[in-house]
Amino acid sequence: MTEEPGGPGSTPGSTPPVSASSGSRVIPPVRGMNDVLPKEIGAWQHLEQTARALLAAYGYEEMRVPLVEHTQLFRRSIGEHTDIVEKEMYTFEDVGGDSLSLRPEATAGIARALISNGLLRGARHKLWCTGPMFRHERPQQGRYRQFHQIDVEAVGFEGPDVDAELIALGARLWRALGVTRVRLVINSLGTAQARARYREVLVAYLRAHESALDEDSRRRLSGNPLRILDSKEPRMRPLIEAAPLLTDYLDEASRGHFQALCDTLEALGIPFTVNPRLVRGLDYYSRTVFEWVSDALGAQDAVCSGGRYDGLIAQLGGEPTPAIGFALGIERCVALMKVAGAAPEPAAAELYIVASGERAEREAARLAEQLRDALPGRVIQVNLGGGNFKTQFRRADRSGARLALVLGEDELARGVAAVKPLRREAGQTDCALVDLPARIGALLAQERVAAADAACDAQEVAGAGSRAEQAGRD
Repeated sequence: MTEEPGGPGSTPGSTPPVSASSGSRVIPPVRGMNDVLPKEIGAWQHLEQTARALLAAYGYEEMRVPLVEHTQLFRRSIGEHTDIVEKEMYTFEDVGGDSLSLRPEATAGIARALISNGLLRGARHKLWCTGPMFRHERPQQGRYRQFHQIDVEAVGFEGPDVDAELIALGARLWRALGVTRVRLVINSLGTAQARARYREVLVAYLRAHESALDEDSRRRLSGNPLRILDSKEPRMRPLIEAAPLLTDYLDEASRGHFQALCDTLEALGIPFTVNPRLVRGLDYYSRTVFEWVSDALGAQDAVCSGGRYDGLIAQLGGEPTPAIGFALGIERCVALMKVAGAAPEPAAAELYIVASGERAEREAARLAEQLRDALPGRVIQVNLGGGNFKTQFRRADRSGARLALVLGEDELARGVAAVKPLRREAGQTDCALVDLPARIGALLAQERVAAADAACDAQEVAGAGSRAEQAGRD
């Protein structure tokens, strides 16, 4: 496994900068593996919490599988002739001589876990997991070498009803996140036998036009010819558009399954487009495949992809078990939330405690713990590291807190704390220390209402301005 130095914007092989303070070389991040900083984590947490609640409401249970698996698991499941296995996996030999790989996707690991833990035997499972995946791709917008996914699997379900449920779950997730610029594309790959018949026809067609194939397509022709249909090379488009259609070679059972899915999606009011050229990059897919795509993120338009893998579990040594699942890219979904203006701001403090003097600092620590007991879920920060009142109020303002609680020798002598709003013009008031928990809870509730009213007023002013501007143009 070879790592390139530098971050996403650095030049491979460039010399890391020297720290001005220590004189030591700065160790950069591995290229394509990014830090998620505190100012960004709020959107990630909102997505994860929304998905967790929604999956629970649909009866899906969380499980966790290792980041490292035997390389052979991915070779047997994903396919020897896929780009992932041929070029993108992080593979190494451990001290015991075993070939191991960082997981490039989660489905194979979940299937392996079900087999190795004896959880099949005719049982049905609705499962999900989340975490990092690893592929040595060229880093670009929305695509990283360490990336994160929410992976959802329904195992032991054969009919098209579960296909529709998973798609409906995805549609509901987009609504819950406020993401609108997505559309659903679906297709059927049929059974393995139907694909084998189609493969012969497709290969014959492509060999007749081999001189028009690009280098990648020539390489795929003998190993994974269906992937040629997914080529993004512009000069390949006319050739692909004229290729035979897989849907013309589907078996009757697959046709019926796909038609039932389409009928259910229409009944649910979920718009979709049938794309007979849609294939998936992993060999284990069969029958239903689907993608949620967006025009908001440039060339990397798929933000959630999935399909059936009815033969995978038997292929890995388990009993024949139908299954379907999807993987949602967290980085791409967060980017869509930002485009839609639906990414929440980082959580700010609600109360900041300012204290002057040793006795006041000790009392501030005690009061903070008392308030955290009485007001669980409220974000309460205590000034740390001393400083005069001016410095502490500057820190309070930077924290985003709506209220400051002020303790000094005078306040302690009177058994009170001063409470001062920080986001609106208002004087400070005294509150008895014994009444603080109830009083602070009520004041924070009032501040939230005032903030919401101010936001509504700002929206009305902005809307009126837009209407006036439009009227002026008309």
